[in-house]
Amino acid sequence: MKPVSISFAEFRSCRLLLGIALALCFSRVSSTTNETDRLALLAFKAGITEDPSGVLTSWNNSIGFCRWHGITCGRRHRRVTVLDLRSQGLSGSISPHVGNLSFLREMWLEYNSFNQEIPPHLGQLRRLRILRLTGNLLVGEIPKNLSGCSDLVTLRIGDNDLTGEIPGELGSLLKLRDFGLYANNLNGRLPSFIGNLSSLEVLFLALNDLDGSIPQVLGHLTNLQFIGIGENRLSGTIPSSLLNLSSLTQFDAGNNQLQGTLPADIGLKIPDLVFLSVLDNQLEGPIPSSISNCTKLDRLQLGGNKFSGKVPSWENLYVLSWLQIFANQLGSGKPEDLSFLCSLTNSTKLEYVGIDRNQFGGVLPKCIGNFSTALILFSVAENQISGEIPKEIENFVNLEVLYMELNQLSGVILSSLGNLQNLFAVELSDNNLGGTLPSSLGNLTNLITLRLDGNNFHGQIPSRLSNCRSLNLLDLSNNNLSGAIPPQLLGLWSLTIILNLSRNHLTGVLPIEVGNLITLTALDISNNLLVGEIPSSLGDCTSLTSLRMGGNFFHGLIPQTIRSLGGIDELDLSCNNLSGQIPEFLTIFHSLKLLNLSYNMFEGKLPSKGVFRNASRTFIVGNNDLCGGLPEFHLPNCISRSSKSKRINLVTLSTSVIFGVLGVALILAFIYLCWFKKTITERVPSSRDDSLPNVSYGALLKATDGFSSMNLIGVGSFGSVYRGILLEVSGTIVAVKVLHLVRHGALKSFIVECEALKNIKHRNLLKILTVCSSSDYRGNDFKALVYEFMDNGSLEQWLHPSATSSHGTELPKRLNIIQRMNIAIDVASALDYLHHQCHISIIHCDLKPSNIVLDDEMVAHVGDFGLAKFLIGSSLDAVANRMSSVGFRGTIGYAPPGNLSLKSRKCIYPKRLLMDLFVRSLVENNNSYDLTHITS
Repeated sequence: MKPVSISFAEFRSCRLLLGIALALCFSRVSSTTNETDRLALLAFKAGITEDPSGVLTSWNNSIGFCRWHGITCGRRHRRVTVLDLRSQGLSGSISPHVGNLSFLREMWLEYNSFNQEIPPHLGQLRRLRILRLTGNLLVGEIPKNLSGCSDLVTLRIGDNDLTGEIPGELGSLLKLRDFGLYANNLNGRLPSFIGNLSSLEVLFLALNDLDGSIPQVLGHLTNLQFIGIGENRLSGTIPSSLLNLSSLTQFDAGNNQLQGTLPADIGLKIPDLVFLSVLDNQLEGPIPSSISNCTKLDRLQLGGNKFSGKVPSWENLYVLSWLQIFANQLGSGKPEDLSFLCSLTNSTKLEYVGIDRNQFGGVLPKCIGNFSTALILFSVAENQISGEIPKEIENFVNLEVLYMELNQLSGVILSSLGNLQNLFAVELSDNNLGGTLPSSLGNLTNLITLRLDGNNFHGQIPSRLSNCRSLNLLDLSNNNLSGAIPPQLLGLWSLTIILNLSRNHLTGVLPIEVGNLITLTALDISNNLLVGEIPSSLGDCTSLTSLRMGGNFFHGLIPQTIRSLGGIDELDLSCNNLSGQIPEFLTIFHSLKLLNLSYNMFEGKLPSKGVFRNASRTFIVGNNDLCGGLPEFHLPNCISRSSKSKRINLVTLSTSVIFGVLGVALILAFIYLCWFKKTITERVPSSRDDSLPNVSYGALLKATDGFSSMNLIGVGSFGSVYRGILLEVSGTIVAVKVLHLVRHGALKSFIVECEALKNIKHRNLLKILTVCSSSDYRGNDFKALVYEFMDNGSLEQWLHPSATSSHGTELPKRLNIIQRMNIAIDVASALDYLHHQCHISIIHCDLKPSNIVLDDEMVAHVGDFGLAKFLIGSSLDAVANRMSSVGFRGTIGYAPPGNLSLKSRKCIYPKRLLMDLFVRSLVENNNSYDLTHITS
């Protein structure tokens, strides 16, 4: 073939045509690929269900998609490189067509409401460097094929609802520097592939459900600056390899289950730490003193562990703002425990000091007055800190929270405390503070919470507290406050949570201003000396769920306005002088879980609906004129007026006939039968009532209303006796003897009494129901015996009657002859059983009228075996003379001289002799004969 020759002009024409053809070709390809991006964006828009700001209204054909809101295109190819719609309030799903944006380098969709799953098509975006989907509602698992985005530098999908494990395929993202999957529901182990991500600077996996140990391979990531793995279920120890991370500035492993110790040289190996938190783990041992080498440290959170020993000095922590070492075992209760506080005066930015719930002793040093004026919170609660509240606290001009409760602080509340006007929470409960409440507390106008309960404050409640217009919780209970309740205080509409003034000595009436507390949730004014009627304005407090008014002297009817309290779940009006019929509207209180109307003067028929259908939630004992109700209440049947009139006439006629015709004969026969009956001893093998379960300190505290003086029925050498109602045992009324263990011999008395009563039982011995050997809420030993309650009190009260008994019931001035004879026989039967019919003879050693109690049928019961003696392996006669040399035991009283010679003969008397002496004591006019010598 011959070669073709062309001219230069022809060559130029051919080249021009070729250029035009190529241009047309590339133009067609470019338009095709641009159309792919436009269609992908429109598909994304179609998946949006809510666009409150209208940011996608510009996404239409009127302008090119590179000018749409949130879209950035590359200059060369006009392809989408950035999709940025963060914080726009968008809802809907992420369209899988986004995977067609093949030039996309950045996707910012965080802080919207995107839901459903992450489309796996995102794995097609091979140029993607930044993927941020944080703060949405995304569900499902993390797509494994995100590993296809091999250029990823930032992967943030935190704060969603993602589940499953972290895919191991993500270990191939070797360029990743920021890895954040926090605040999801991810589970499984903390993956070890993270150790391969050599470029990683930020690892943020907190707030998930990850378990297992912290991988040692994290120590290989020498560029790592931030580790956030808190609030998971990680266990094991903190790996020593982390000390290789000298560039680390933030380490948060709080709220896990880590054990072991904090590395001693942590401050030397990682000196640039700014944030260190191992809060709420199980770490132990001392706090490393090397932490003071971290001069850039801003926050130190070591609370909620088992750290012990002395707290080191932190004088080099110049920029420290937060110190949390609460809830550990730090300190030893010694005066030098708090010396470390002085080293914190160098921290010029200090805002938060929390050292509560430890074992710190001593007094608060005066150097705390040099703390930073930026201090916002100071908490030293639940320690063993003593002394007075330092007046230097007045320097905390920006203080907002002051927690000092449950210590041993004494002295008074400084009036200068009222100058700290930024305070919104003050808690000084359960200390030994005293004096009067300073009126300057009324200056704290921002105060929200004020708790001063469990101290020894006296005087009146300052009316200036009503100036605290933000106050929603006020607790002044368990003090010695007196005077009237200030009406101004009850005008505080801000009180919404608790107003507790219980267990004081407040007098006067409940002001009608109580009706202003329309948003109050709980009101407790129990165990005071309040009088008058319940104000009808109380019905305006419609938000009340708990109302306690027991242990006062309120009288009159329950006002009908109380029916407005339909949401109440606890109502206690017990131990007052309320009268009339129980209102029927109480039956419609469907939320009511506890209703206590005990020990009032209610009368008439007990309602049978609503809460009155449950005897375990309703208490009405001590209202003698009630009738009807469930059988569990043990009330008599209600009787109509006509039947009652006929019954009265019949009883009157019968009584007249009996006492008119057979009076004398019946009295003589009654005396003889009582004598014959009481000579027969009734014995059973055990004194313990196994039907009553063991009771805790808390149960007894509740049963006696906090061992209230209102329930005190007797005081002895080694203990005090309280009337109580065991709510756990169907409202059983009991007598609780609480041992004063600080008194010498009290513990021995408890042991002796338990030993004496555990294997004996007799109708004339006081029945023990159960015992409690435990600790109170402060950790002190607590021991108590629980007896059957005797309605008619002690013999002492009958022989030497006061105007009223402990229950407010008038007692007769004298016992009649039949009652005296019966009591003498009862006591003689009890002693005869103890001396002669037990398998081990027991000598009471403290028999006296105050230790003899009478039940509702006037049957006598001998109690108080705290000084009893056991005669083991010897006959009574053989030991009598030896015991007689001991002399008098128990309370010494009057003994007629003629009988003193009996003491040298025998300490144990035959039943007839004992009865004779006892009868003589009962019928003597002065009634002052004491029987101590009989069993001594």
